[in-house]
Amino acid sequence: VQLVESGGGLVEPGGSLRLSCAASGFAFGDYWMYWFRQTADKGLEWVSGVNPRSSVQYYVDAVKGRFSVSRNNAETRLYLQMNNLKPEDTGLYFCANLGAGGWGQGTQVTVSS
Repeated sequence: VQLVESGGGLVEPGGSLRLSCAASGFAFGDYWMYWFRQTADKGLEWVSGVNPRSSVQYYVDAVKGRFSVSRNNAETRLYLQMNNLKPEDTGLYFCANLGAGGWGQGTQVTVSS
């Protein structure tokens, strides 16, 4: 299992970023996929999950209405569109396949003016 995140960066409050996770080494279209983040105040926090067919998405309350998870099974990619970013969204964001036991190395998101 290999997961490689990209798309993080420094953005001002209210800005947007789109994270991407390139997956390989497993049958991507068979698994739920997840985003987590590691923050200074909350530690490791689950952010979002999406089922194999993209028909079900879940979000932690803190990001509902601002973040949107999606996936492209043909390209084996997972995405997280993050809008109206807040300073408390700052952290290291990981994609994960809990069923196959895979985690990426993370991509840093910093929200600051």
